[in-house]
Amino acid sequence: MEFIPAEKIVSLSNPGVVSRQLLNPDNSSGEKVTITEVHVAPGACQPRHLHESSEQIWYALQGSGALLLADGAERPWQAGDVVRFVEGEIHGLRNDGQQELVYLSVTAPPIHFGYAYEKRG
Repeated sequence: MEFIPAEKIVSLSNPGVVSRQLLNPDNSSGEKVTITEVHVAPGACQPRHLHESSEQIWYALQGSGALLLADGAERPWQAGDVVRFVEGEIHGLRNDGQQELVYLSVTAPPIHFGYAYEKRG
């Protein structure tokens, strides 16, 4: 068993976005996944991007927004929805709702997400 106490969970942030690094290579000996809890404020955006060698699964826990996909495409996304992005697939997210959008992300193989955020704490 591996137990990760709350004080070992680091938050990374960009304006309007906080990503709690629940399970990652920095706080776990696990080598298969990174799990994050992401909070996106109303009006905030995670720009389109891709992960060359990892897939991601997102589960929306609260709120709603728009998935930002390849070629400028968008798709509505809301609490209860699940989406999977394969390696190299363009994806992003905009919270166009009135409340905070919260989702759980599972990334395999794991990624150190520090490169994508301005602040760590």
